[in-house]
Amino acid sequence: MNILFRGGRVFTPEGVAAEAVLVSDGVIAAVGAEGELARRAPSHETVDLDGGLLVPGFTDAHIHPVQAGLERAKCDLSDIFGLDAYRAEISDYAAKNPGKEWIDGGGWDMSAFPGGLPHRDQIDFLDRPAYLIQRDHHAAWVNTAALRRAGITRDTPDPADGRIERDAAGEPTGVLHEGAMDLVGLLTPRPTAADLEEALADAQRHLFSLGVTGWQDAIVGSYAGSQDQLPAYVSAARSGSLRARVVGALWWDRTRGLEQVEELVERRAAAEGLDRFRATSVKIMQDGITENFTAATLEPYCLCGGTGLSYVDPSELKGHVAELDRLGFQVHVHAIGERAVREALDAFEGTDPGNRHHIAHLQIVEPSDVPRFAALGVTANLQPLWATHHAQMDELTLPYLGEPRSSWQYPFADLLAHGTRFCAGSDWPVSSADPVQGMHVAVNRTEPGGSVHAGYPTAQTPFLPGQRIDLATAMTAYTAGSAWVNRSPAGSVEPGRPADLVVLDRDPFELPPGDIWTTRARMTFVDGEAVFERP
Repeated sequence: MNILFRGGRVFTPEGVAAEAVLVSDGVIAAVGAEGELARRAPSHETVDLDGGLLVPGFTDAHIHPVQAGLERAKCDLSDIFGLDAYRAEISDYAAKNPGKEWIDGGGWDMSAFPGGLPHRDQIDFLDRPAYLIQRDHHAAWVNTAALRRAGITRDTPDPADGRIERDAAGEPTGVLHEGAMDLVGLLTPRPTAADLEEALADAQRHLFSLGVTGWQDAIVGSYAGSQDQLPAYVSAARSGSLRARVVGALWWDRTRGLEQVEELVERRAAAEGLDRFRATSVKIMQDGITENFTAATLEPYCLCGGTGLSYVDPSELKGHVAELDRLGFQVHVHAIGERAVREALDAFEGTDPGNRHHIAHLQIVEPSDVPRFAALGVTANLQPLWATHHAQMDELTLPYLGEPRSSWQYPFADLLAHGTRFCAGSDWPVSSADPVQGMHVAVNRTEPGGSVHAGYPTAQTPFLPGQRIDLATAMTAYTAGSAWVNRSPAGSVEPGRPADLVVLDRDPFELPPGDIWTTRARMTFVDGEAVFERP
């Protein structure tokens, strides 16, 4: 079957440089002038771009779809803001689910609370234990009933990789940071295999509606009380229900060492031969986040002191990475603080660039480390949506970082100037999965106009505007860059590639930069078949 995409412009490796695309049997056959392509295939169906832009299907290089799907089916706080709104939603959810043993879900925002910290007594009105994960999945908010169920008291020690938040008297307040989340999270009801498969299906539908046709799941394993997603992916790939092109980043258990490598090899083998899913990456979380002082920094945080946590001993990290590299794994590192970024780069010294290793988040990069990405062949995995003046940044992050460290955040332009390869992702459900919103921030360094923080006083003041990048670079990161990291055959509009394509409802290259965020996916295709069409 032939399909002719016409009536707009096309984003190609050369930029916006064509007016039509011909697809034959699910593969891009030709790119060029409409008349020429129509003559080449006299019998064809037509997709009218209607003045919009045809782009490659987006690939999200750092995302948690199964977790997002599970949370969408629970008490979901991600689309609201503020304590009153949270309490109302939690109360409503509890009333609608009287038979649930736990009230679980998440999506609350640290900036909704003084100092970024909710309190157990704010949800002690519930008649059941509650476990609500923070939007960025580095903390959980629990009530007194949950603390009692877990046996957490003032005498409970902090785990090595986390912290129980306590008040001045030493009593647990109801916030569990990092590894402490498991003290309660592992007690919550476990999702069934059917729950996980439905969560994946729901997430795929949502991602197709945003033009995302492939991704790298950044944690495939058990973390923060979550269930291992590998069986759900394998099942969906075998049944054909997984249509997206997916790589799973297998979770590196930070409480163990090289003895787990054999298990990782076995888990990779469990997905061999599947058409839509491979488990060829390993995810190492090297530190936490700045707002709870677990991001690993070179100098102490202002006001509170401390330099955060390196979850994997740097003296051992290099050996772990070297062994994974030797076995042909890609290594995907979470690094927020400048010390964690440096530890990851040090670990990548001497590895094979052909394994396409990457570091995600890169909130703070000490300037002398910026050139090392290109020199080592390490890809910068960007989450652009975070690079704005939102409440969490202004009220929680900047006061604790101080200068000059605050000015080292999300240095996209500096990385680009040194020839760094980019890929990009959303970290959904931490933030919106919409790639267009991320591109808007990468170009403008301001909040998208429709976001929850758009009304914040400085939301439209550019954040470190010297680190803006152009739209073509940002779009390439979300398409060819992320597809390259995933070894996906898609990601580019050129002959011979799979016809994983997105019709955008307008051409963002013709919009004022401040309006990029208004662009929406109108149709999404995988192998030339429509998997989403906006009504």
